[in-house]
Amino acid sequence: MRVLAATMLSLILSVVAARGAPQQSPPAPSSPPAAPDVAAGKLIFEGHCALCHGIDGGGGRGPSLRRPKLAHAADDEALKSVIENGIQPDMPPAWYLSPEEIANVAAYARSFGNVPPEVLPGDPARGKAVYVRSGCSACHILAGEGSGYGPELTDVGARRGSSRLRETLQNASKTIPEDFLFVEAITSSGQTIRGIRLNEDTFSIQLKDQQGRFHSFRKSDLRTLKKLRSETPMPAYGSVLSASELDDLINFLASQRGKP
Repeated sequence: MRVLAATMLSLILSVVAARGAPQQSPPAPSSPPAAPDVAAGKLIFEGHCALCHGIDGGGGRGPSLRRPKLAHAADDEALKSVIENGIQPDMPPAWYLSPEEIANVAAYARSFGNVPPEVLPGDPARGKAVYVRSGCSACHILAGEGSGYGPELTDVGARRGSSRLRETLQNASKTIPEDFLFVEAITSSGQTIRGIRLNEDTFSIQLKDQQGRFHSFRKSDLRTLKKLRSETPMPAYGSVLSASELDDLINFLASQRGKP
């Protein structure tokens, strides 16, 4: 009997080996990821991003998105990473958004690159003459020329939309960049120095005045130190230039888009 049982078991194993292992059904193909919901991304953008980038993506405190190539986001994956992680210190991370929501808002933000260029009034050639005549290079660098007292303008047309440029030219105190701080220091001898803050720590502060001179002070040596957060040395050109001159200057600045 033992011999018979062993023979039967051997035959069964031979049959199983001949047939091979049970065939497993191939895995079901994975579904392609759903396309981003641009309409949902628009709602998120308007609620969380438009304050800095403008409701039309034209820029404000943050850069304009109305261009096919974004400086910090060469492709969609990079753009989603920028939205999720932010860019310190200017752009906060969107930790509160899900991956799906990030994809949606990235798709909407990318759509601004397909918006046709804005047609502006004024003439850029005349605007350049207004720029020179108004002495703007005394405070700003443009294409390597000028003074770095105020923000550089070489690519200002790529960073700021025309509405933001107009607002700044008409009343610069309303659009002061967050990293720009005008300071008044009075020394122990009574000398008053006004300039932009370059660096500051607990014990010292470094300034640059409008003539391009650098000053470094120990705070304990100053009589007073005032941070003029709502002030700017830039005049309100809305009351200095005519409407046509303002249009020309805005058109010229909007055409400054840096290196292609």
